[in-house]
Amino acid sequence: MIRASLIVLVLWAAPAAAQEVTPDNIPRGQSDYHAASAGAYRLDPAHTAVLVRVPHMGFSVSVFRFGEVSGRLDWNPDDPAQSRLEAEVAIASITTPVEGFAQTLTGPDYLDSAKNPTARFTADSFTADSLTGGKVSGPLTLLGHTHPATFEVTLIGAGKGYTGDEAGNPVIRDLIGLHAETRIDPQAYGMNAFFTDPITIEIDAEFARQE
Repeated sequence: MIRASLIVLVLWAAPAAAQEVTPDNIPRGQSDYHAASAGAYRLDPAHTAVLVRVPHMGFSVSVFRFGEVSGRLDWNPDDPAQSRLEAEVAIASITTPVEGFAQTLTGPDYLDSAKNPTARFTADSFTADSLTGGKVSGPLTLLGHTHPATFEVTLIGAGKGYTGDEAGNPVIRDLIGLHAETRIDPQAYGMNAFFTDPITIEIDAEFARQE
């Protein structure tokens, strides 16, 4: 999928730019959150991953991925504290390398996706510690339980870059790419007795400014 996207990008960009596409003339993210202008951004699910690292009763760590995620960011680079973020993850979109285990995990004994189909995070506090790092805090809702959560955020890159429009055509827009991590107490969210150690949630996300 990535290779095909690159081929489409090169074929589209070369005639438009009337020059050879090289690593030097492809726009890349900057290590400064000010490089992304203020405005409304939408999460790009094609460049986003939500991973959950779950301790396996003290023996190992199991890694799961959620494939369906959506989100909106109201970004204010001049005053990040005024920014706001909303994100949702479809619980039924969990994947695992163990055949059939995803269906078990989404059942009533575990994540119960029929009763609680989404997990939701609403950030109401942004703190910039540097040009590339900070914290985002707000309520996290999972399995019908809501508790405060704080994500440690690392900027991957900001600024002009290639993304897709509503029809999937490559366009250049302001982008923000980040890595965020938090840890939750599974018992506080009503998970069963198999889950007692803190669970790590990792998010790699790219947001594109809406025109």
